[in-house]
Amino acid sequence: MKVFKFGGASVRDAEGVKNVKKVIDFTAEKDLVVVISAMGKMTNALEVVVAKYFEKNVAELEASISDIYQYHLTIANELFPNTSHPVYTRIAKWFSEMKAFLESNKSSNHAFVYDQIVSYGELISTTIVSEYLNENDVNNTWLDVRQCIKTDTYYRDARVDWEQTQKAIQGVTSQKGITITQGFLGAEETYKFTTTLGREGSDYTAAIFGYCLNAQSVTIWKDVPGVLNADPRYFSSTQLLHHISYREAIELAFYGASVIHPKTLQPLQRKEIPLFVKSFVQPEAPGTCVGKGVLLDPMVSCFILKKNQVLISLSSLDFSFMMEDNISEVFNLLHSYKMKVELIQNSAISFSVCVDNKYNSLENLLSKLKEKFKVTHHADVTLYTVRHSKPQEIATLIKGKEVLLKQESSETVQVVVKG
Repeated sequence: MKVFKFGGASVRDAEGVKNVKKVIDFTAEKDLVVVISAMGKMTNALEVVVAKYFEKNVAELEASISDIYQYHLTIANELFPNTSHPVYTRIAKWFSEMKAFLESNKSSNHAFVYDQIVSYGELISTTIVSEYLNENDVNNTWLDVRQCIKTDTYYRDARVDWEQTQKAIQGVTSQKGITITQGFLGAEETYKFTTTLGREGSDYTAAIFGYCLNAQSVTIWKDVPGVLNADPRYFSSTQLLHHISYREAIELAFYGASVIHPKTLQPLQRKEIPLFVKSFVQPEAPGTCVGKGVLLDPMVSCFILKKNQVLISLSSLDFSFMMEDNISEVFNLLHSYKMKVELIQNSAISFSVCVDNKYNSLENLLSKLKEKFKVTHHADVTLYTVRHSKPQEIATLIKGKEVLLKQESSETVQVVVKG
């Protein structure tokens, strides 16, 4: 048994869906779990639906849903010229279910509503892919992942109940043949409401299935040749990493490397299941292997960039030391306001933290902090993290930039700059 994962870019149009079949045919794998994301930028489009729902903008809400329906219908029309094909009924059913939820929902919890709505991206994409593969001699079983991945009720970033999840996956997933299922989704145990595992959580889904099924390997198929040492959108010179150790990959993911989801690697490492990152455009190319062995091949510096961060600096109002009780209180507030901490630095009388304001709760957090601390902050800062850097590389990186904070260890340099 192996696990494949195809992201949104790989199924953004009808040609992408056809290419999924080509990749499966090329690999000649017969026993697979195939995890598939929403098509293209569909999660973003469904986020607009959520926004319009809370704005109570009925006209724009209906227009957004109509646009999403037409997008999927266009792909289906290219794949299934026979408009009486059962796939059209299945697609219509998902949209009817979504509208029924929006009409009957009484909850004002944004994260809860978000998870119920954005989940339709994966449910619809896997329906289309599964039907197309079955139509073209790649027999498969469609599986609702919400039957398998059991979570708590921390909507938008749910935590997995591993014991229940493993039992469920082993109970409903065949070790033989091909299973098509959704990434990113789970369900909470009590009321069976849909949860999501965080953005880019489809990689994590693949790892969960790999772990629970003792898979031979997990392969993430992307529109890049593998894991690069830097994001080519921001760095002009990049190199393909042929092999990365689990430890190094976890470090890179922790600091925000975008190719691998931060939670993906731990379950695979526990069972020493290799993770491959390969190109769906060139499936014959070797890509990157994450597994046991050499730290990095080749041994080069790795650059990670995070934009739109917030640097918050605190000191006590009476200039007393920032001791454990103060720092503990700060972390409790960061947790309460769902701030993802990217970097911390403290001295005797000050404490600085760089955070990702993912849930737009910055103003409320600052207001609370100002009750007990002197607070300054810089919004829209950029955080650079460099692993195995050379001094000249850092000098080049920060040249002409206003450096707000710099932190250095034996293997990692982090720099916060303005803009």
